[in-house]
Amino acid sequence: MVQEQIFTAKDPAALDEVADAILSAFPNGRIFAFFGPMGVGKTTLIKALCRKLGSLDLASSPTYSIVNQYLTNSGESIFHFDFYRIKDLAEVYNLGYEDYFFSGNYCFIEWPDKVESLLPRGSHVVTMEEHNEERIIRF
Repeated sequence: MVQEQIFTAKDPAALDEVADAILSAFPNGRIFAFFGPMGVGKTTLIKALCRKLGSLDLASSPTYSIVNQYLTNSGESIFHFDFYRIKDLAEVYNLGYEDYFFSGNYCFIEWPDKVESLLPRGSHVVTMEEHNEERIIRF
C-alpha cells in the first residue's frame, strides 16, 4: 500500500517533480482522478504527466470536447477528460467511457466528482488546493 504523499509547488516548473512522483508511486496505475477547484492547476499537472510519459502532443483542457487523446512517442494513447460541463451520467455513457477507462491506457480525469460512481476500482486520487499562492498536491 502506498502512503499518502504531499507536495508543495510554488510554480508550474515544480509540477515536473510531482509528475515523476505520481508515476513512480503508481507504476501500474492507469486511472487518475484529479480533484480540486477551478484554476488550481489540474490541467497543468496533467500536461507535466503527459510530457513525462513521452507525449509530444500539446495537452490542453478538453472542457468542450470532454476528452482529448494524446499519443506517446511509442504510439500509446493517453486520454484526458474534463467532466466539468456534463449535465448527467447519460452523456458519459454516450461518450463510451468504458472503452477509455478499461482500455489499459492512461486516463487523467478532471472533475471526477461528476462521475465518481463510474470510476473503476483502483483509481488513484490526486487532490490539489491552493494555499498562499502555492499548490498543495496530495496523492
